[in-house]
Amino acid sequence: MTMHSLRRRLLPLCGFALGLSLAAQAPAVAQALPSSNDPVDAQTAAGFTGYLQSLRGKARTQGVSDATFDRAIAGLSFNPRVAALDRGNLPTADNAQIPDFEPYRQRHIDARKIARGRAVYNANRALLVAIERDTGVPEEIMVAIYGHETNYGTISGDFDLLRSLATLAYEGRRRALFEPELLAVMSMMQRGVPRERLVGSYAGAFGYPQFLPSVYLRDAVDADGDGTPNIWSSEPDALASIANYFQRAGWRKGEPWGVAVRLPTGFDRRRITSTLNPTRCPRVFGRHSRWLSMREWQALGIMPEGGSWPDGSIQATLIEPDGPGKTAYLLTGNYRVILDYNCSNFYALSVGLLADAVRP
Repeated sequence: MTMHSLRRRLLPLCGFALGLSLAAQAPAVAQALPSSNDPVDAQTAAGFTGYLQSLRGKARTQGVSDATFDRAIAGLSFNPRVAALDRGNLPTADNAQIPDFEPYRQRHIDARKIARGRAVYNANRALLVAIERDTGVPEEIMVAIYGHETNYGTISGDFDLLRSLATLAYEGRRRALFEPELLAVMSMMQRGVPRERLVGSYAGAFGYPQFLPSVYLRDAVDADGDGTPNIWSSEPDALASIANYFQRAGWRKGEPWGVAVRLPTGFDRRRITSTLNPTRCPRVFGRHSRWLSMREWQALGIMPEGGSWPDGSIQATLIEPDGPGKTAYLLTGNYRVILDYNCSNFYALSVGLLADAVRP
């Protein structure tokens, strides 16, 4: 399962971007939510304990020893706050109005974030150059994901992952998603990840890149050579792991994510309407035009906001996130890779623009 599909099922907000790390933020009514330490009725407590014990066989089939399993579930209790947060995480209605992108861009790509991103970029240049050479993923894209997910490691969540994932799996609304992630955390422990490191968002994402446990097992990389893929405190490991994810997701070396453009007055948008019916994230992909080459877009009178045109053979779709007359973007296949990380146009556009800003 891809990061896209995991994130889409965790936070089905296609068309509305996530501001910080995956599921790390509570709804606006947080003050009305129960506490993590609120009492749980006896029936729920007993059912929760029985459910955890029922997972022992599944854990064994994934290589988790009984000793590790017992250590993982020791002292776990149902977390009513996590359950309430999940119940408040409802899909965006198909007919909901999509807000403008510009206010979001101003909040998430400000001078402080750009300056911090440049500092991270410069401090890790030798490593970033090597990773880009090996994977084809641009240095600035790694840094921008790091910045967007956790504000360069400053906001990564403080929920106990085992307790949160056990609660979400037991609750049952999305057990098919959360039970495998709970077992994946146990596999992490089996591999030697310390119990105290298992802290993150209420929905199970953790570390600088906010990976889910299954994504950590698949894509995390030990770049600093200490023997552990440490994405929760090692910038080299986190940046290399992000690049590893993007390479596996299909990033095309040498191709930009997109380019800001201006449409000519009187442009006939009916000529570029897509006839596809997207099955994944329809509120996201439904805003994209049909695919044309950069050369074909140029022939239609579209002009780049700054700089030069990418290679004319590169295919791209067009999006106008703030409507006609405002900045539009031509988006390549690499933009789709960013969407695989988080299926939100606002998120992906912001990652691309932050990446452009942090590279001197």
